[in-house]
Amino acid sequence: MEAKTNTKPSSLRWAILRQALLRKTRESPDNQSPSAIKRISRKTHQGFNFIPGQVVEDHVNEESNFRDVCICYTLPVDGSPKILVKSGILCRQRVNNGVDLSDFEVSDRYNVDNTGLVCQWPSEDVLAYFCLSHADMFRSKRVIELGSGYGLAGLVIAATTEALEVVISDGNPVVVDYIQHSIDANSTAFGNTKVKTVTLHWDEEVTYNISNTFDVIVASDCTFFKEFHNALACTVKLLLKNVGRSEAIFFSPKRGDSLDKFLEKIEENGLHFSITENYDSEVWKRHQGFVAGDDTWPSYEKHHCYPLMVRITL
Repeated sequence: MEAKTNTKPSSLRWAILRQALLRKTRESPDNQSPSAIKRISRKTHQGFNFIPGQVVEDHVNEESNFRDVCICYTLPVDGSPKILVKSGILCRQRVNNGVDLSDFEVSDRYNVDNTGLVCQWPSEDVLAYFCLSHADMFRSKRVIELGSGYGLAGLVIAATTEALEVVISDGNPVVVDYIQHSIDANSTAFGNTKVKTVTLHWDEEVTYNISNTFDVIVASDCTFFKEFHNALACTVKLLLKNVGRSEAIFFSPKRGDSLDKFLEKIEENGLHFSITENYDSEVWKRHQGFVAGDDTWPSYEKHHCYPLMVRITL
């Protein structure tokens, strides 16, 4: 039996970072056993797993020195259509379970956070599943995904909902370049839906001629960093169409007071919001299973892992 540890959670999380940054760790830090680190880590290889993915291609790109990976996602609808997601640094981290300092340098250069490069976060899986299950709300609409990372939700909307246009955006141009590769790889799946990418920084003036353009904005787990809250709220207000019915749909866990602080900025910018906890029976069922102790997600904690649905309107 392994000895118990009184190490603080913050110290254990620093140990996780240490293991990620060091390619080879010969021994665990004092009082920071592998089981203790696993206990405190929020990372999961399973997540909600509504849209399962499988690596179908994995090779090193000699020009970029990135590992290029293609993941095939099987959509849980009639015919089980496939979506291919092509990525570089994103999937290098996911496949090797580690990171590279150059990845953080890219984020620093463009003043964007790096979380979208680490893995596909559970909220993105839930967002994609929700969009797939509520296709009617996107039909004939102009849609944009903010802070897309992998861009799975945007690709799902483009392939399954008959939206008029889908824009998949992120603040990191390296990520956006890989999203464009994914769009090209799935072009035959989009029908008449126009699909494109844009590099969009929330704290910069939008100069892409897309102000007051979108019927629906979607985003997942974009409210964690408080320094981006006001800029994100302003971006939502700027992008939503100001005639007719338009809304932003965010899926985000509470994560301490970060979601509450973001919603304060939403109100300060003259926007309105509503929060729904139980928005889909299948998502709720899986959530309750994790709370009850489903061992596929041993570190599951409601306020950190379960995404609430926030609907924002002008």
